Amino acid sequence: MDPSCEIRVIPVSFEGEILPGDDLAEKLAAALKHQKLKLQTGDVLVVKHKIVSKAEGQVVRLSSVKPSAAAKSWSRRSGSDAQVIELALSESRRIVRKKKGVLITETRHGLVCANSGVDVSNVDGGKSAVLLPKNPDGAAANLRSRLNRLFGSKIAVIISDSFGRPWREGLTEVAIGVAGMKPLTNYVGGRDPHGYALHATVEAVADEVACAAGLVCGKLNRTPVCIVRGLAFQSGLGSARELIRPAKNDLFR
Repeated sequence: MDPSCEIRVIPVSFEGEILPGDDLAEKLAAALKHQKLKLQTGDVLVVKHKIVSKAEGQVVRLSSVKPSAAAKSWSRRSGSDAQVIELALSESRRIVRKKKGVLITETRHGLVCANSGVDVSNVDGGKSAVLLPKNPDGAAANLRSRLNRLFGSKIAVIISDSFGRPWREGLTEVAIGVAGMKPLTNYVGGRDPHGYALHATVEAVADEVACAAGLVCGKLNRTPVCIVRGLAFQSGLGSARELIRPAKNDLFR
């Protein structure tokens, strides 16, 4: 990457809520037009997963959820909502940790995160919960294809979510869906400026781009989309699944 390059992160705000069945590509095109923006070849579009999930109808009314005995038991121990716990359990492949009031699961997508990514914030004031997209990589690919046709461009798309991290406080954005770019850049075999051969350096570029967009989108700004412009990324087929460390190499599972 050229060290003198400048990268811009451009926020794209939406008016109103995304509803189940909405055409997200058309909604996004309208939002861009309203801000007098156009997608350009080489842009990376970072989309917060929540609007993807809402458009897919991945929204569950909590009053419709009947908690199991396991969900009620953990609710009493953790102080968390039993309906949310039940959704987290039903969306999980397995429970990774249940400790100190925190429920860490592995989702059907293979993601390891709190509560299977089930989220009640920024929905409808606590009455409903949003689940993760059904197929984040597929959703990213579909959105990319639609937007490339609408704008005559060749872009990459990242669908992001906020995750906690081992050893570190606070949340950061991560890429849970990727299309049109390689999510990892492998420097193994390359040499640093001093001639030292790199043996283990693999950069999670898609996660870094998601984090950059997160700084601009924020949590309360009604800005669920950002354009990252000027990044010299590796285009091509890519999947967010490549960012998930295999269990055999994971020291903490």
